[in-house]
Amino acid sequence: MRITGTGHASMRIDTPAGSILTDPWVNPAYFASWFPFPDNSQLDWETLGDVDYLYVSHLHRDHFDAEHLKRFISKKATVLLPEYPTSELRDELEALGFTKFLATRSDQVHELDGGLKIMIQALTSPTDGPIGDSALWVEYDGVRLLNQNDARPTDLSIFAELGHVHAHMLQFSGAIWYPMVYELPQAARTAFGKQKRDRQFDRTWRYIDDLKASHVFPIAGPPCFLDDELWQFNDIHGDEGNIFPDQQVFMEEYAKVGGSNGVVLLPGTVSEVTTEGCTTVHPVPDVAEFFARKEEHLRDYQARMRPVIAAAKASWKHPEIDVLKGMKERIEPLLDESIYMAKGVGGPVRFDLTDDAGEVIESVLVDFPAKEVRRAADEKVRYRFKTGRALIEHLLHIDEVDWVNSLFLSCRFSAARIGQYNEFVYSFFKCLSEERLQYAEGWYDEHERAVEAEDITLDGWKVQRRCPHLKADLTRFGIVDGNTLTCQLHGWRFDLPSGRCLTSVGHKVRAERIEPQGA
Repeated sequence: MRITGTGHASMRIDTPAGSILTDPWVNPAYFASWFPFPDNSQLDWETLGDVDYLYVSHLHRDHFDAEHLKRFISKKATVLLPEYPTSELRDELEALGFTKFLATRSDQVHELDGGLKIMIQALTSPTDGPIGDSALWVEYDGVRLLNQNDARPTDLSIFAELGHVHAHMLQFSGAIWYPMVYELPQAARTAFGKQKRDRQFDRTWRYIDDLKASHVFPIAGPPCFLDDELWQFNDIHGDEGNIFPDQQVFMEEYAKVGGSNGVVLLPGTVSEVTTEGCTTVHPVPDVAEFFARKEEHLRDYQARMRPVIAAAKASWKHPEIDVLKGMKERIEPLLDESIYMAKGVGGPVRFDLTDDAGEVIESVLVDFPAKEVRRAADEKVRYRFKTGRALIEHLLHIDEVDWVNSLFLSCRFSAARIGQYNEFVYSFFKCLSEERLQYAEGWYDEHERAVEAEDITLDGWKVQRRCPHLKADLTRFGIVDGNTLTCQLHGWRFDLPSGRCLTSVGHKVRAERIEPQGA
């Protein structure tokens, strides 16, 4: 099995039975904020895109690059389609000209022509990508690969049961806006960032240990930030709280925990994987030296992309749009239908909209309890976002249904909140369509009603086996420290005596202390 790195989470997998291209991303994403690093735009995409199969793991724009898919990827390719609850991914690909689809069943092995086997595990919580994320398993002639990319399965055992995996590709770096955009003192932002960075690595080590693959490939990050306004987010400033470590940092951290089977997959890297080993040829003489000169490469990249960023910014302004009216028309009908998410948010959310100078010129309140959108007055709010009015104008202009997969991932905003993180805020703004809202409400309803009967014992506590957040198995991901339970899959914490979630609103855990025998 030959694996050619094509950047970020993308790779081309070649076997005698066919070729698969995964998640090709080249063009800037999220309001021209994210770029793949290293630069992959100079690869021979005409050749790389001439494949038998295409796999797009989910609709995040650093995995689904519509412009690139339309221009470079063969429309003769059969799309390996994850089993998602909505048809959005297929609809988007059909609009780009793809006509051949293999609609897979989640966790089911499909045998393709020539003995090539694939399996896709689809994750379908409202918090998984934009209504879905997935992982791809591939086997040919006894060689097995798992492309986990961004997906966070609660259990990798289904892949391990299919046979020893020889190549494990997985995310290790940040892909979120927290904590960088929060209006916090720098010391607090650094401390929270370091916690998140450490959790990212801990989760990665856990997945690696679970699967025990022959070779580990760090992929799906980090992005780089080439706009001067966002330059500080690049991990080149010696900030221990930066959540975007690169592949070389991964190799160094992995070595600290005893890892010696890591393989960096740069754009143009070619790895030949067999049941006996892995041979790799890189497009640069020395990978460590390449990353040692990261800032120099980023500055050159930035110079090439300045016109691209400028053109993108020029396209966002639509002053003819009445933002308050547009938000009312988009959001109020969905508020009327929302039960679980509206209750979960539980209060008003304010959007402070700024001009080019950063001055607030308009404030709009999304009042979840009252189920209305109105001009903000002086009322106190628990959740506040501050962003350019032009960005909201553009979202309304293009009828964007997912403000997470556009505005929030762009990091072109600041945020403030009182109290804990609230996942329902972001779930709602990910679901600004009838189809998405109804699916998410149904998912929350199903999980609200589900009763997790099985209990386990952890360090003197009897607790429910499944994490209340996204049902991770706490026998594997749960750690008790005193009276606090931490689920290491996403870092969520619970106070065991009360069951209260310390990380977010809701999600109470069932727990009771086990009295020692004879007490």
